[in-house]
Amino acid sequence: MNAMSAKARERALYLISPIGLLLLWQLLLMAGLGDRRFIPAPTDIAVRFGVLIENGELFEHVGATLWRVFAGFFAGTIPAVAVGLLMAMFKPVRIFVDPLIASLFPIPKIALMPLLLLVFGFGDASKIALVAIAVFFPVVVNTYTGAANIEKIYWDVAKNFGASQTVMFTRIVFFGALPTIFAGLRIALAVSFIVLVASEFVASKVGIGYMIWNSWELLQVDIMFVGIVTIGVLGLITSVLFQEIERKVIPWKAE
Repeated sequence: MNAMSAKARERALYLISPIGLLLLWQLLLMAGLGDRRFIPAPTDIAVRFGVLIENGELFEHVGATLWRVFAGFFAGTIPAVAVGLLMAMFKPVRIFVDPLIASLFPIPKIALMPLLLLVFGFGDASKIALVAIAVFFPVVVNTYTGAANIEKIYWDVAKNFGASQTVMFTRIVFFGALPTIFAGLRIALAVSFIVLVASEFVASKVGIGYMIWNSWELLQVDIMFVGIVTIGVLGLITSVLFQEIERKVIPWKAE
């Protein structure tokens, strides 16, 4: 019972900061600090939210963005985890991959969008590929870091018991690196939304990024803020869900 109440308190505290920010935003505008023509109040945005939900437009944009985010997220993170673990286990793999990561990681991934448009066209494939490339690097770095820092005693025990490379990969390296893998996945999820919305500004006719950019061009500021707030809400929801998954998958991790 105490554990349940503690979790309920945690969830309540988790929501205080965004709710407090919205309340402060509303109060400042009501006090006359700011022009509601350019910075609409949360209540104005809520009214527009209702209109866009009622006519189905918001669902269309959110659905397109979520599909691209999750398709690119899984397409990039699955090979990243595998490569990171292999780098920790085999020195030749690390020597081969390290310079590639060092040279490609600093490149702003949105700068690759023109090239991806040439290769994949203006459909979903180019956005999914951009997300996959963007999430690959933080996940592979975190995975390698976690696997490389597993205490040596675990490697020695597994070898002494004659563990095969497959067992070492799946039981020792993978589970030992899971906490840092999840840290990388959480970063990658945020990166997914950032690069995708930026790509939707210029290379899409549907999606939250397109909705934000199009409303800015038409000076529909309330719709623009609906898009911005929607991204924030989706980020909050996915972060909470990710934390719950992490608790289930890594029950031994300290709170």
